[in-house]
Amino acid sequence: MRQRPLGDDGDPIGHLVRLLTRLPGVGEKSARRIAHHVLSAEIDFVQTLGDAIATLPERVRRCVECGNYTSFDRCAVCADPRRGGDVLCVVWRPSEVDAIERSRSFQGRYHVLHTLLDPLGGVGPAEFPLDALVTRVRDEQVREVILATPPTVEGEATSLYVAEALRAQGVSVSRIASGVPHGGDLEFTDPITLGRALEGRRTL
Repeated sequence: MRQRPLGDDGDPIGHLVRLLTRLPGVGEKSARRIAHHVLSAEIDFVQTLGDAIATLPERVRRCVECGNYTSFDRCAVCADPRRGGDVLCVVWRPSEVDAIERSRSFQGRYHVLHTLLDPLGGVGPAEFPLDALVTRVRDEQVREVILATPPTVEGEATSLYVAEALRAQGVSVSRIASGVPHGGDLEFTDPITLGRALEGRRTL
C-alpha cells in the first residue's frame, strides 16, 4: 500500500495547490492553473521538474566569499576578475543580487547577509553576522560599502548598525536611494517613499 506524502489528505491536486500557494506571489488561482498545467504536461517534463526541485538543496550552496547561491565554491561574480573588489554591495537575500545584476548598473561585488537585525524576531547584535562582513572589508581592502537592505524597519536598523561598525573601520558607507518608481504616479505614492524621494533629490 502506497503511503501518502506528508500533508496529503488524499487530494493530490489540492495538496499541490496548497504547497504552491506558499510560494511568493502565487495565489490560489495561479496555483490551480499551475497544477492543472503540470497534469497536462508530458511525463518527462514533470519528472524532470520534480527532480530539479528535489535535488536543488544538494546542488546549490553558498559562495564561500559572498554568500550568494551557486553550484560552485565561488559564484560567477566573485570568480569574475573584471568585477571590482574595492566596492561592496551589502544585500539581505540572494534574490536581491539577481535584481541588481539585471539592472547592469553595478560592477562591484556583493555580500549577502541572509538575515536582518530584528531583536523581536530573535536576531539581535549577538546573532547578527557582522564579524564576517567586517573581516571581509578589512582583508579585501574595500574602500566603499553600499548598503542595499530593504526600506523596512528591520532593513533600516540593519543599515544603521552596519554603517556605524564600518565607519569605525574608516570605510566609506553609502545607502541606496529610495523614491518614486519610474512611471509611478505621485498621487498613489505612499508618504514615506515620497518623503525619501524629496530628501534624496539631486541637482540637474
